[in-house]
Parts: sequence; C-alpha cells; structure tokens
Amino acid sequence: MQLSPARRFLALFTLALGGFGIGTTEFATMGILPLAATELVPGFEADPAGGIAQAGWLISAYALGVVVGAPLVSVWAARMSQRTLVLLLAVAFTVSNLASALMPTFELTVLARFVSGLPHGAFFGVAALLAARIMGPGRQGAGVALALSGLTVANIIGVPLGTWLGQVAGWRWTYVAVAVIFVATLVLAWFVLPRVAGDPTRSAKQELGAFRNPRLWLMIAVGCIGFGGFFAVYSYAAEIVTRVAELPQSAIAWLLATIGVGMTIGNVIGGWAADRSIRRTVIIAFPLLIVSLALFALLGAQPVAMFVLAFCIGGAGSVLNPAIQARIMRIAGEAELLGAATNHAAFNVGNALGAALGGAVIAAGLGYLAPAWIGVALAGAGFLLALWSLAVDRTTPDTAQHSIVVTVLGPTTAGFEVIDRARG
Repeated sequence: MQLSPARRFLALFTLALGGFGIGTTEFATMGILPLAATELVPGFEADPAGGIAQAGWLISAYALGVVVGAPLVSVWAARMSQRTLVLLLAVAFTVSNLASALMPTFELTVLARFVSGLPHGAFFGVAALLAARIMGPGRQGAGVALALSGLTVANIIGVPLGTWLGQVAGWRWTYVAVAVIFVATLVLAWFVLPRVAGDPTRSAKQELGAFRNPRLWLMIAVGCIGFGGFFAVYSYAAEIVTRVAELPQSAIAWLLATIGVGMTIGNVIGGWAADRSIRRTVIIAFPLLIVSLALFALLGAQPVAMFVLAFCIGGAGSVLNPAIQARIMRIAGEAELLGAATNHAAFNVGNALGAALGGAVIAAGLGYLAPAWIGVALAGAGFLLALWSLAVDRTTPDTAQHSIVVTVLGPTTAGFEVIDRARG
C-alpha cells in the first residue's frame, strides 16, 4: 500500500487510538464497578457481595454485545469500504458510550453497555486487516498485534485514568471521556485512513459459509473458554485489591495498570511469536496462564504477589490473543473480516463467562479469590481444545493450509498481498 511514512504512521496511530478507546470502555468498567453498583443496584449496602455479582452484568452485557455484533456487523459490511466502516463504527461507539453515561437505571445502563459492545468485534477486525495491509505482506501477526496495541495500552493508561476519573468525578464521566476519544478517532480516520475499495462480489452467504468449517468452530471455542480464565480474575480486580489485599481504593488503578503493562508486553511478544509459529506460541502461553492463575488463587492476598501475578496473567493472556486471531483469520479464508471479528466475539464470550462464573462463586460465599480457580479450570479447558485443534491439523488434509493465497487489495493499491497460510 503506497503511503508516505507520515501518513502510514498516522493511519496506524488512528487504528490504535480506536483500540485504545475500546480497551478503556471495556476494561474501565472493572475499575468503576463498585461505584456503579453503589448507585445503580438496589440494596447494595446491605449485601455488597450480591450487589457486585449483579453489577457484573455491566461487564457481561458489553461482552454479549460483542458476541452478537461481531458476526452481524461483519456480514453486513462485507462489501463496504474498510475506511467507511471504521468511520461508521467510530460514530456508533461515540453515541453508545454517551448513552452509557446518561442512563438513569441499572437495566437501561446494562442495555447501553450491550449496544456499546456491538461494534467492537468489527472494529478490531477491520483494524487488523487495514494494519496488515499498511505494514505489508507476511506481517499478519504483527498487524493484528498493532491493531490490538491500543487495547493493551489502554490498560496501562486509559483504564487507570478512567478508574481515577470515576472515583473523583463520578463513574459516568469515565464513559463521557471514552466518547471524546472516539470523536478524535473519527476526525483522524476521516483525514488519514487510506481509501480501500469494498468488494462488491462478496455476499452474506459467502461470509457465513466460513462457519461450515468445523476447524473454525474449534478455534472459536478455544477463545470462548480459554480467555474466560483471564476475565474470571480481571472482572473482580477492584474487589480483590480492597477486600482481600486490604489496600486503599487508590491501589485499584495501580493494579489495573500493572495488568495493562503485562498485556502490552505480551501483545508485542505474541505478535512477533505468531508470525514465526502459532503452534509454538499457543503451546507455551496457555500453561503460563494456567500456572499464573493458580498461584494468584493461592497468593493473591499478599500485595506484592498480587501485583506480580497480575502482571503475569495479563502478559500470558495477551501473548495468546494475536496467535489465536491470526489462526482464526487464516482458517476463515476469504471471509477474513468475519474471521478477524469472530475472534473478538470469542474473546468476549470468555469475558462474559469469566465474569458470570466468577460472580457466582463470590455470591456463593467462596471469597474474592475463588474466581481464580474458575480461571484455572477455564484456561485449562481452553488449552485442551487448542491441543485438539492443532492435532486436527496434523491428521486432516487441508489444502487451504498449504496454499499461497493471493488477494487483490483493490484499485488504490500498488499490487497484491501474499498471505502464507502454511504457518497457521
């Protein structure tokens, strides 16, 4: 893709900025959850554990929005210019986050969070495709990692600042700040994103045809269950800090930032590793995540151990993400936008599953560290599914895995992109 160095940088920055806004709106909810629960959940003061468990639906509703929206928006946008899609999704994020800030009741706020999640998967999907094209052939894993970089950096800067803003000015202002980020993304996208023509030959039937491949469903299951292990702990980080480690409320932002640093480093490593061997990346990262979660369950009450292990959990989880997304995209074949978005749907099934099961064990009176054992079980199940998926590749002939696919990028590009699917 022929762009000047300055415009290439600004285009990639714009995609990452959108990811930063998404990461902030998705994960800052964990930091402001007790504040929102205090205002929105009736009877919270009388039953804090039950109130927190109910407030967890603010997290699960967003995640379910991603699950519903990722395939629907991707199929709807199959023929659309990728630049136009980014602009429309930025508008949707702006409006839905303002709605999240303004809804007066718990039920309406849950609905607003669901709507906020609808454009999530499609944005990361189109961002990954655009980033890979801007960066050039053979850089699919790096492109995915760059598209995800805004999300991981959000956990260092956006989520702690969003949590702090919620504590100082009120939790609703966190979502207002996210809306401002998406206004900036919209303006930048209008001026700097390259015009990539849509594909008028694509259809909903062709896109949905990717779901006929059982290998795709197996990898989706890996994301749905495996990522739940991370979210079982992350969803209740604020309560672990104050109620288990007995640290002041100000320490919540520091723990979230620590997880964010781990996620950012893990994302960079994961993108590099996925471009070399997805198989090896998955086989190494899943056991690291499982061990980190188990140690967190045992040692999370000790502040130093809590911070160190939170870093490890964030890092191991983020090493997996580029590898799993790149693999899903390759299995999806020509329906690459749907494939890219589907990974985020799977990621957020894990979000909803981890938050729901973690909340259930807390409500059952098993304590705020009990979700870490749920995390061990979910990550372990995800690892077994991943091993099954890799074993299927070794035993099932699949010409799509061993072919070089040449994709026309459109009339505004200089040539063709060659994607080597043999490394999937």
